[in-house]
Amino acid sequence: MSTLDLKRNLHLLIDSIDNENLLLNFYNLMKTRTSLNEGKLWEKLSEQEQNELLLAFEESFEPENLISLEVMKKKHEKWL
Repeated sequence: MSTLDLKRNLHLLIDSIDNENLLLNFYNLMKTRTSLNEGKLWEKLSEQEQNELLLAFEESFEPENLISLEVMKKKHEKWL
């Protein structure tokens, strides 16, 4: 897919999203990513790792996927 196709598809995707919270999160992510040192860490990841990270990011907005701080503390108390 060419850069032009990617941009076009990205615009179409953004135009199809009505969820303001999702748009704001995407905006902040893109703003942060473009202001960093050109994604040096991202480039070191394999395509599979990049996809898994993007999926984890997306899934983190679903409340049923979240774990409370107390549960995490209890789960890892031997290391705290």
